[in-house]
Amino acid sequence: MQFGGQTPLKLSVPLEKEGVKILGTSPDSIDRAEDRKRFKELLHKLNLKQPESDTAMSVDKARKAADKIGYPVMVRPSYVLGGRAMEIVYDEISLTEYMARAVKASPEHPILIDKYLEDAIEVDVDAISDGIKVIIGGVMEHIEEAGIHSGDSACSIPPYTLSSKIIDEIKYQTKALARELGVKGLMNVQFAVKDNEIFILEVNPRASRTIPYVSKSTGVPLARLAAKIMTGKTLKEFGLTKEVDIRHVAVKEAVFPFDRFPGVDTILGPEMKSTGEVMCIDEEFGLAYAKSQAASNNKIPVSGKIFLSVKDKDKPHTVEISQKLIELGFQLIATRGTENIF
Repeated sequence: MQFGGQTPLKLSVPLEKEGVKILGTSPDSIDRAEDRKRFKELLHKLNLKQPESDTAMSVDKARKAADKIGYPVMVRPSYVLGGRAMEIVYDEISLTEYMARAVKASPEHPILIDKYLEDAIEVDVDAISDGIKVIIGGVMEHIEEAGIHSGDSACSIPPYTLSSKIIDEIKYQTKALARELGVKGLMNVQFAVKDNEIFILEVNPRASRTIPYVSKSTGVPLARLAAKIMTGKTLKEFGLTKEVDIRHVAVKEAVFPFDRFPGVDTILGPEMKSTGEVMCIDEEFGLAYAKSQAASNNKIPVSGKIFLSVKDKDKPHTVEISQKLIELGFQLIATRGTENIF
């Protein structure tokens, strides 16, 4: 069930009820991670944090939930893939408009409402477990902030800004989740780090799209090992008893089809838009990132003019960035509101 994405996870419980033998992680454990209520209970038992959340079947219930949680909130239909129809809303008007569309499109399923953690760092972790021993495959720090779909985010192994204390705590929480769920095979956890607090966004007891990237970065064939573990093998039998430390930096970057679809919205958000990815390595993060941009056909200019126009919330952060760009020899032009911050 672990290698087919989200659909097999949804099928695991009904298949087991029909007498089908499920290899690896049990359907009940899968349901604990997938069912919103049971997942909350799981995190409460382990004393782990998640953003405040609720569900709604109507516009009125959604308004009350968002008021209680506090704007901005992330809203999405249940039972969707790739972040489809997921949006970040900042006020009641936007929420009402979204709910009207979502309820009409899927009246039988609830809308999920989560607190959106602004300016948080998103972190992906892939792990492998035999039901007893848990090994961290890789900890990936996203370069784009939380709220951009993980499939569209560039990320780095090892993390490039997180402290060792935060990384160790993330690893500890991942292992605690894997043991509690009795994972046999692969598991992916998505975290958000805000003001040195760690929040769990979701747990997927399956192979994620980052498994090939992590395996190539570390030299550990996670998918092959997980398939054997699901049949009863142990990590010890493969000699995998500790996490692999790498001396290089591996950066993954998403590849987008925008050049083939002129006029489409290129602004990234919760809904996945990428159609591929590249991975590049070097001894330093900056060089690995630069290589990834070249490989994904994103040209990084070294001279010329840069146009600046940012929303009010981001304006204070623009000053330091602008100063660095000027020091590098760029000329800046800006809209009137952005220009007033200098």
